[in-house]
Amino acid sequence: MRQALAFLTPLGGARSPTPNALAWFPEVGLAIGMLLGGIWWGAGKLWSPMLAAAIVVACDLGLTGMLHMDGLLDSADGLFLHGTRSRRLEVMHDSSVGAFATAIGGATLLLRWAALASLAANPWLLAGLWAAARALMAIAAMTLPYARPEGGLATAFLGGFPRRWMIMAAAGAGLAVAIGCSALWRSVEGPIAVVVGLAAGAALLVLARRRLGGFTGDVLGAAGVVTETVALVMAAARW
Repeated sequence: MRQALAFLTPLGGARSPTPNALAWFPEVGLAIGMLLGGIWWGAGKLWSPMLAAAIVVACDLGLTGMLHMDGLLDSADGLFLHGTRSRRLEVMHDSSVGAFATAIGGATLLLRWAALASLAANPWLLAGLWAAARALMAIAAMTLPYARPEGGLATAFLGGFPRRWMIMAAAGAGLAVAIGCSALWRSVEGPIAVVVGLAAGAALLVLARRRLGGFTGDVLGAAGVVTETVALVMAAARW
């Protein structure tokens, strides 16, 4: 658990992750989502919905150390590049930010802010969505090949996965989906938001499999951000 916390947030101390940390990804996501949900609820009591939403977006960047957003930006520059697989991976490794990253990063932050500003504060919704996003990240790391032959940050997750850890990851994923669906249980927004968000994140992983040959640490972060963002937009729809 502490390995997962240290990898997914600036908290937990300096710990090198192992494959066993993947089983705790959904639980860490659940904790982050609940904390952000509490901030959302509290900020809404003091400020307007728009400002409260901006505070939540900023706190999310802080609680994740901007690691996932960085993954989204790097993935945007690499996945949409016209070139060879090795060239795409090289661009993703470069710390500079290109046009694709700038456009997609700006649009993502705007969509997250607008969706939160359109919704009533619901800590359980964020808990479910953030847990579901990290469950998808864990499942991707367990099932997809690693794309970088020279190694990288996510190589720490490669290797055999004990059966008990895979069961824990699957149980965490199921719990995340259940919480997200029940957050808005009186209407269809919750289930649709979770399903569509996960589908969007899975689609990005499929794209990465085709254009990169598998996943990287950046791709995992990007899949999580896409899942959360699309789910929030769907939850804010006028059904």
